[in-house]
Amino acid sequence: MKLSRPLSWFLLAFGAWSWVIWTTFVKNLWKDGSGLAFDSAGDPTAYFWVHLTLAVTSFLLGTGVGAIGFRSLRHLRGEQTAAAESSVTPADE
Repeated sequence: MKLSRPLSWFLLAFGAWSWVIWTTFVKNLWKDGSGLAFDSAGDPTAYFWVHLTLAVTSFLLGTGVGAIGFRSLRHLRGEQTAAAESSVTPADE
């Protein structure tokens, strides 16, 4: 399957956006002082583990989607370079 250039850029941007958002979320989760993520003894709660699992899953999916976009852009760039090279003909033969 061949992806268009705008779709490839969208996928790459989505992957990067996912990393920015979920990194911020994990930092905030780790520093949580409301008692949701850590109990009074400082041990992680079920809330913490569920949300950490969601974040890790989103990291992995975001990385996969971003990698698809990146690979597609590389492929499109290679096609463009190959087309440009094949259209150039030697002037003196």
